[in-house]
Amino acid sequence: MAEKLEPVKVLYCGVCSLPAEYCEFGPDFARCKPWLVENAPDLYPDLLKANEKAADNVSDKLQSVGISSGGADGAPSSAQTGGTSKKEEVKRLPGGKVKKKDRQEVIIEKVVRNKRKCITIVKGLELFGIKLSDASKKLGKKFATGASVVKGPTEKEQIDVQGDIIYDIVEFITDTWPDVPERSIFFIEDGKKVQAG
Repeated sequence: MAEKLEPVKVLYCGVCSLPAEYCEFGPDFARCKPWLVENAPDLYPDLLKANEKAADNVSDKLQSVGISSGGADGAPSSAQTGGTSKKEEVKRLPGGKVKKKDRQEVIIEKVVRNKRKCITIVKGLELFGIKLSDASKKLGKKFATGASVVKGPTEKEQIDVQGDIIYDIVEFITDTWPDVPERSIFFIEDGKKVQAG
């Protein structure tokens, strides 16, 4: 007769609520590490070694740094003058993810609709300080076609230009707006981002 199987007991993380062995794939593994070291040290033995090394580094730094009262030498501290610290605060999104600053790049994509009509989409001109409504007017005049500013699927504004002008538009952008370098212009071809230059 076969042995009776017992149910598996799963340890769930107290921070991200994933099973403890999946924390490293979760939204913020750095926040889970202290909990894992305390409650599941056998799952991540490398964390124990890293904690010991980090503790040694911190103690070495504390021994080499002297403690001062900030304003004792006659110079007012930043807290006394009302100044702000030099470090800029990092904005965190829900789930602990850090909001990344948008990269300055222009992305040009060709979309075919109804099997024969093309639309060229231009994204990212606003990151270079270009007003999209003025840019769409200039594009419409240059290529003698319709151009409009619309909201894309990511709720960011983009310029839709009627027609297939994907290769002509790069030279026009670099000539009209010299602040946009050619190395910052990319095409989307077959789902891959390719540099225009």
